[in-house]
Amino acid sequence: MLLALPFPAIDPVLIEIGPLAIRWYALAYIAGIILGWRLMRRLVALPPVAASAEQVDDFVTWAVLGVILGGRLGYVLFYQTDHYLSAPWEAFYLWRGGMSFHGGAAGVILALVLFCRRHGLSIRRFGDRLTAVVPIGLFFGRLANFINGELWGRVSDVPWAMVFPHGGPEPRHPSQLYQAAMEGLCLFVLLQVLVRIPAIRARRGFTAGAFLAGYGVARIVGELFRQPDAQLGFLWGGATMGQLLSIPMVLAGLALMLLAPRDRVAAA
Repeated sequence: MLLALPFPAIDPVLIEIGPLAIRWYALAYIAGIILGWRLMRRLVALPPVAASAEQVDDFVTWAVLGVILGGRLGYVLFYQTDHYLSAPWEAFYLWRGGMSFHGGAAGVILALVLFCRRHGLSIRRFGDRLTAVVPIGLFFGRLANFINGELWGRVSDVPWAMVFPHGGPEPRHPSQLYQAAMEGLCLFVLLQVLVRIPAIRARRGFTAGAFLAGYGVARIVGELFRQPDAQLGFLWGGATMGQLLSIPMVLAGLALMLLAPRDRVAAA
């Protein structure tokens, strides 16, 4: 039998008062939104100014709707199509879980475009400041996945492998922590460096492109250690759904970076 670290069993429910339950997963969303919102209020003020702090406040509602609606629709379309075709009403059962990052990203992009057009803002410039804070939510989300003991990794004999409560008896990679580090911490540091360089800020869309490409690469690498979704398994060429959906992100990100137009003035 392979040796494994004990899984730190943390109750997914932080507080339960009667029918009311506060879950770590919900707190991860709340923490990501609040911290991202506060940081973005500061980033939009960097020259060239992308928006006012008040406009960032208004956009939070748009972003939340984009994440929830897009994330749920993406999960239904990409991961559980057959099930929801037979029971379409269950697509509205948000309390049962099931969210897709790629769907959520599409929802936020749509919200970004509509919001910027309504307020006369530069989509690329506003998008640069927005994407620079997104890894905060990704970090907390992956930690919540770990606490819930879900989205575990593939079977492994590495010294830090763990036996997850619902993952069978074999030790597995704690891939949620790998993804929290890559998609969250590392990507956050990279984007914070980029968005604070005047010459980079002058290239509208460059930071947003770096986010798309960086997340795509991090997700593709992370999926090498993560167990594919049981209902899908390995797809074309042995790739997972997460990897296939990330390839267009990498290509779109590289295109944004290469074609990013340069503003004439970007004072420090």
